[in-house]
Order: sequence, then C-alpha cells, then structure tokens
Amino acid sequence: MAMLLLIAGGVLSLVCLCIIRVAFVTISCYWLNPRRIRKVMEKQGVHGPKPRFLVGNLGDVSSFVSKATSNDMDSIHHDTVPRLLPHFLHWSKQYGKRFIYWVGSEPRMCLTEMEMIKELLSSKYSKVSGKSWLQQQGCKHFIGRGLLMANGDDWYHQRHIVAPAFMADKLKSHVGYMVECTKKMIQSLVQVVVESSGGENEVDIGQYMSRLTGDIISRTEFDSSYDKGKRIFHLLTSLQHLCAQSSRHLCLPGSRFFPSKFNREIKSLKMEVERLLMEIIQSRKDCVEIGRSTSYGNDLLGMLLAETQKKRENGFSFTLQLLMDECKTFFFTGHETTALLLTWTVMLLATNPSWQDKVRAEVLEVLNNENPSPEHLSKLTLLNMVIMESLRLYPPASLLPRMVFEDIKLGDLEIPKGLSIWIPVLAIHHSEELWGEDVNEFKPERFGGKSFAPGRHFMPFSTGPRNCVGQAFAMMEAKIILAMLISRFRFTISKNYRHAPIIVLTLKPKYGVQINLEPLNP
Repeated sequence: MAMLLLIAGGVLSLVCLCIIRVAFVTISCYWLNPRRIRKVMEKQGVHGPKPRFLVGNLGDVSSFVSKATSNDMDSIHHDTVPRLLPHFLHWSKQYGKRFIYWVGSEPRMCLTEMEMIKELLSSKYSKVSGKSWLQQQGCKHFIGRGLLMANGDDWYHQRHIVAPAFMADKLKSHVGYMVECTKKMIQSLVQVVVESSGGENEVDIGQYMSRLTGDIISRTEFDSSYDKGKRIFHLLTSLQHLCAQSSRHLCLPGSRFFPSKFNREIKSLKMEVERLLMEIIQSRKDCVEIGRSTSYGNDLLGMLLAETQKKRENGFSFTLQLLMDECKTFFFTGHETTALLLTWTVMLLATNPSWQDKVRAEVLEVLNNENPSPEHLSKLTLLNMVIMESLRLYPPASLLPRMVFEDIKLGDLEIPKGLSIWIPVLAIHHSEELWGEDVNEFKPERFGGKSFAPGRHFMPFSTGPRNCVGQAFAMMEAKIILAMLISRFRFTISKNYRHAPIIVLTLKPKYGVQINLEPLNP
C-alpha cells in the first residue's frame, strides 16, 4: 500500500510539474514575452495600434481588408496598395514608417527602409531569422517543414539538397519539356477559337496557365504527367484556403488540437495528398528495387529520394515526411506562383496593345519560326522588361515576414528576440518615393538601360541567401510560354473581366483573367 501511495504521489507530482510547465510556457508566450518586446520597441520610439488580448489586431486587419475589397476596382489600374494593404497605409500614416501590429500574440514590425531590409535578409542574419512558429503552424498541414518553412541549420541543409536541381545546366535540359507542354496548351487554345465559330473567343487564361505550369513542374521535377499531379494540385489549393482560414484561430491556446470539423477536414486533405505523393515516390523506388533503373533519377524527386538513403554525421536527417513536405512545397510553389506571374503578365499585355506589339515583333525576329532555346531567351530583352514590370506591379508573394530568434542590431534599432519583421513587398514596389510619380503605371522601360539597378528595391523573389531557389526556373518558364503564346495569338482584355486583385497567401485575380484571342498566321 505504501508503495502504491508513493507511486501515486510521484505520478501526481509529475502531472503537477507538467501543468505548471505548460502554464508557464503559455503565460510567457501570450503575455510575458509580448510585453517585453513591446516595451523594448516603445523605448526606441516604435509604436502601433493597441492589441486585444489573444487576438491582437487581427480584427482590425480583417475589417480594413474586408471594407477595401468589398467592391471590384472601378477600372483597370494598378494602384492596388489601398485595396490590398489598407491597414499598412492607415497605420503608417498614424505611427510612421516603423510601427508594430499584432497577429495574436506575435508582434510584427513593419519595415520599408531598404538598407535595413537588405541587412536583415543578408547572410549575416540568415541563420538567426526565419519563419515564426505561427507561420509554421499555419502551413503545417499544407507544405509542412519543407524548404519554405525551414529555419537555421535545417534550412541550410535543405537548401543545399534542392539547389542542384535548379542549376543552369539542369534548367537547360528542361527547355524541351517546357516547349512541348506549351505546344499542347496552344493547341487547346486554337481548338477554342475553332469551336467559337467567329465569336469572341473568350478564355480565362489563368486556368490554362495553371494547368500548363502544373504540367511542366510535374514532368521536369517529378517525372509525372499532369493527369497524375492535378489531383495533388487541387487538394493543395483547397488546403491553401483552409489553412489560411485556420491561421486566424491559432492565436487561441490549443486551438490546433480541437477535434473540430474544420481541423478534421484539413487533416483528411493532408492525408490524401500524402497518399498520392507516396504513389509517385513508391513508383520511383520500385524502378530501382526491381532493377529497371540504376538510380532514382537526376530530377528533384530523384535527388530527394537519394537523400533519404544517406546517413549523415551532422545530425540532420532527411526523413520520408520531410521528403513529402519538400514535394508539396515544390509542387505548389512551382505551379501556383509562376501561373500567377503569367496570368498577370497576359492581363497587362492585353490592356497595353502597343507593348504587346513591341514584344511580338521582338519574339518573331529572335525566334525566326524556331522553338525557343536557352540562346534565344537571353535576347528577349523587351519580354524580360515586361515580366519584371509585371512582378513589380503584381508580385505573387506580396509580404515577406522574418522572425528573429536572438537579439540583433539592425540599423539604429535593437531588435529583441521573438519580434517578427514584416516587409510589405507590394507597398515597396508601389512606393512613389522609390520609383517616382509614375509608380502605378505600367512602364516596362523602367527596367531598361544600364544605369537602372532594380535590385535595390525590387524583391519579387526575396533577396539574400533565402531568396527563391526556383527563380531562374520560373523566369525561363515564363519567357518560353509568353514567347510562344504571343507569336501565335493577339489578345485583348474581355469586357467580362473584373479587376479585383485579392491576397490569399498569394496575390491573385479574384474572378480570373478573361481575354479574347485572335489567332495569327502560323
């Protein structure tokens, strides 16, 4: 009996210690640390709107954005910051260039000063800054802990693993796939024109671009057809929207553990995505195990699979779950962001016929009735300028957050551990102070000339060591697709197009982009 009482007492003590620890961590996370950070920043003159308990300023942000996006834009113009970042405009006018607002218990400081941004994103702080717990939890069931959400040494090792898949020589080998897939899309567009029998030949070009970029990433990096990958893309898109909604509730302690219908739906979709990925992965492994192939392949999936077989002495383990997270990351980012870049660029060309004619003349001269090749792409200077201007006006990733994991000195500010830095890329790209009075006009020529250095305040792919590993892939893909499209069709914006940009993790057209196609002589 005494022994049982002793054991019971020990268990009770252990339970009490666990409860005390959980209570301390919760109080620190939701009250002590935020209070400490706010005091440190207020002493340096950085203020912001008063946060509400647990939810912070989420209600304010939601109210600002809901009001700003309640109607479509009254015309096709590019002054989108008041619509998409109304809270940024309101608080920057009230508190200055530097201000802090709160996402739940997570403080975020807005930063638009370019020298400080470059310093934060440089190699100096690449291992002591990264994605916050809130961001990682928000994407846990969407893209998991893949490269986009990794931090510190894990990020370094993962970047080292995937980078070879996007080197110049490897990219050149993908050109044939990109051309082949684009030809299929053009054939389907021609079929639309034929079936319209003299009508307006209207298509939602975003749907075609999404399918095309999905086909390309499936073939080039996963050796799978789009028919195999489209279910994964569909599920990931659904997960993107659900996870964006669920992130609003993460500020409530323990909300991610609630057995709600909402959480069950997210987990169910995640399991289905991973089941489909495992079919692709197992098929590749089977080819090696039965002797049909001597390696896993030299595409991205092959490189990732090879990593799961290695034993590392540095403590980093590339597990099967991490493999699937990387696959989800590149399946999604490799098709979603490039599709949006292409969609917005077509919209801009459709509403600027003089630039469309200039680019077409350049493409026809450079290609000379041949398929695009790597040698051709470097000569398409006007097309490159148009793509850059599209990325400036409509960057798919409109916000760039970084949390610091230790106290750092940034410019004239002491940044305390746990503070997130919020870099509003869209606002920087539309800053009259940085770009001039014509900042909201479509002017690709601003990216021409040897004297212009866009890198100082142009960051659609981020900058520094943590820049987008696939940016060269995306730019090459965009040039090939646009060159082939513009050489076969003249396009104008449809009267049914409604200009209504929105942000759901990425910047996208709310109702798609409808254009009218006019085929040119083949």
